[in-house]
Amino acid sequence: MGLTTIWLIVLVACIVIEIATMGLVTIWFAGGALIAAVVAAFGGSLWLQIGLFLVVSLVLLFLTRPIAVKYFNKDRVKTNAESLVGQQAIVISEINNLQGIGQVTVNGQEWSARSVNADKEIPVGSVVMIRAISGVKLMVEEKEV
Repeated sequence: MGLTTIWLIVLVACIVIEIATMGLVTIWFAGGALIAAVVAAFGGSLWLQIGLFLVVSLVLLFLTRPIAVKYFNKDRVKTNAESLVGQQAIVISEINNLQGIGQVTVNGQEWSARSVNADKEIPVGSVVMIRAISGVKLMVEEKEV
């Protein structure tokens, strides 16, 4: 088995892994393997092939990955929990961080909640804004009227 064949196997393996994971990790090394396969086909030395593989892979990784990640993640849909941040909720059980109690309802679902202001109790019936999510609890702040 020649070096060109080995580089082509590396190329195909990188592409298959990328298709399986869609993590934008191995595709850059596939580019390096392609260049190394071309150099091997023209009789380049093993050290030249390995050097070009590493250089091309790293250049592709560092120069194009940020652009690709931005492009591919622009239509990313937030998860249900992430989409709650910035929404309003209604307190259905007093929120008291010291006692570790409190619940709100948002979009028809009940969530445990804590105040972003550690010493502030929020009474039942208050309208709050969801500021963050910490584990399985919503971090809320009483909405000013």
